[in-house]
Amino acid sequence: MRTLDDLDVAHCRVLVRVDFNVPLDDDGQITDDTRIRAALPTLQRLREQDARLILAAHLGRPKDRDPELSLRPVADRLGELLGVPVTLADDVVGPDVRVAADGLRDGEVLMLENLRYEAGETDNDPDLVAELAGLADRYVNDAFGAAHRAHASTEGVARALPAEARAAGLLLQREVEALESALRDPAQPLVAVLGGAKVTDKLGVITAFRSVAETILIGGAMCFPFLRAQGHEVGDSLCEDEDVEAARKLLAEEEGAQIVLPEDLVTGDRFAADAEVQPVDGVDVPDGWMGLDVGERTTRRYGELIAGAGTVFWNGPMGAFELEPFAAGTRAVAEAVAAAPGTTVVGGGDSAAALTAFGLEDQVTHLSTGGGATLEFIEGEPMEPIEALR
Repeated sequence: MRTLDDLDVAHCRVLVRVDFNVPLDDDGQITDDTRIRAALPTLQRLREQDARLILAAHLGRPKDRDPELSLRPVADRLGELLGVPVTLADDVVGPDVRVAADGLRDGEVLMLENLRYEAGETDNDPDLVAELAGLADRYVNDAFGAAHRAHASTEGVARALPAEARAAGLLLQREVEALESALRDPAQPLVAVLGGAKVTDKLGVITAFRSVAETILIGGAMCFPFLRAQGHEVGDSLCEDEDVEAARKLLAEEEGAQIVLPEDLVTGDRFAADAEVQPVDGVDVPDGWMGLDVGERTTRRYGELIAGAGTVFWNGPMGAFELEPFAAGTRAVAEAVAAAPGTTVVGGGDSAAALTAFGLEDQVTHLSTGGGATLEFIEGEPMEPIEALR
């Protein structure tokens, strides 16, 4: 994969695809600028090399040109972090945008409006690709969180410019190298910790780890199809028939990594912060109750396996950690991963949110900015935006 070391950007207009899909509150204020901060090393390096930056990003899923999803707050926050003005274009493409791009000087920064204001973005429309490509002399993709979608700004533009004019940014490069290392040459033993809701959503991930990991620790709602497949009662826990069948097939496989399931649970009478809480010494959930966290015995065992790992990969919470009565299992696993002596790689999404919530985001080897992109990379799915940079 071509990197910034392979790219001459001096005095060039550089279109940089960034992942600035940040959360906003009801007042349109950014509540977490992690993704903006993650792009700073690439942007600062390009500016130091006298590049003229044109930033492209999406925010949410706007219907038409929804003003509530304008990138204005993102441009303002980026300007504060970079310490230089960031001009927000009035549109994504068009004559005025071309004039603004052509008028950039070395080190100046122009941000295009929300890419998804243009329907052609997600369709990888050739006309939009041509307009975006016409804005720049070089292309840098630093948006790993969007690298599993072949959109106009992620795959189309990369292919439209010559091979020598495109490269991965520092963030994208680091993401790919960290995940490749964890999968292809991990320090052993490799322990995968997988949580979340649906088994079928992570079948490809489980299958990938069966061949390279020693142990796969299962938590979150994902554990209930496995437990039901073993004949346990799951009460009102989230558990779909298709997931039970998938879990049954995985448990029947004799080769590959050992699948480890919870030994005890924390249940609630409903999914709510003020729910009645009942620990269960075992894994059978009473009728009318929901399994919403793993228990203390489980977290102790999982913690011991994590502590003895050469490499740990974690994706998915152990329970409903956003509700305080059911946060202990995820907190315990997060602390175990943070304290592990081996290499620790944490997938994006809820796992990243949990680490941040517990103040542990700086205590792992690699914290991915991708959610779905991380999972598809592990599954071995073709990721055209990354392939376009090779």
